[in-house]
Amino acid sequence: MTPDQNMVLPRTGVGIDVHAFAAEDDPQPLWLGGLFWEGERGLSGHSDGDCVAHAAADALFSACGIGDLGTHFGTDRPEFAGASGVKLLGEAARIVRAAGFEIGNVAVQFVANRPKFGPRREESQRVLSDAAGAPISVTATTSDGLGFTGRGEGISAVATALVYPVSGHETTATESGPAKGAPHG
Repeated sequence: MTPDQNMVLPRTGVGIDVHAFAAEDDPQPLWLGGLFWEGERGLSGHSDGDCVAHAAADALFSACGIGDLGTHFGTDRPEFAGASGVKLLGEAARIVRAAGFEIGNVAVQFVANRPKFGPRREESQRVLSDAAGAPISVTATTSDGLGFTGRGEGISAVATALVYPVSGHETTATESGPAKGAPHG
């Protein structure tokens, strides 16, 4: 049985991002889920370290087969030093659409002891959804004291994205070229 040539098949992708907390002697602001968290210890990274926004962008690239965060915004790209995760997510959505895909949704879960996310969940989802032009949901959990997140050394996030090809635009997994393999941040 062969698939109907007119059938639109969705594609899924996974993105993971991890950032350590900034050193005590080099304090950084905490940007997480597109929001500034007053009074919280920030994350280190090439950009703002927003692992929620970064994981969402990486999942979008994965779903389309067009590289990863390092391919598009790696540390070899000085113009992205200190960039907002929301800006990177918006640019990722633009790249995905230029490659012939539309975004169905993105779901992100981050693992951290703090900040307390629940009271700002809807605000975060609104900011990220506006940046991507598509629904983004965010959930949070802890690791029950296990691993680097449990020890309070950093935050990790994992995301899944659903995209679908837009009719009339041929897409291939290599449209944007091979991944450069540059780390991101």
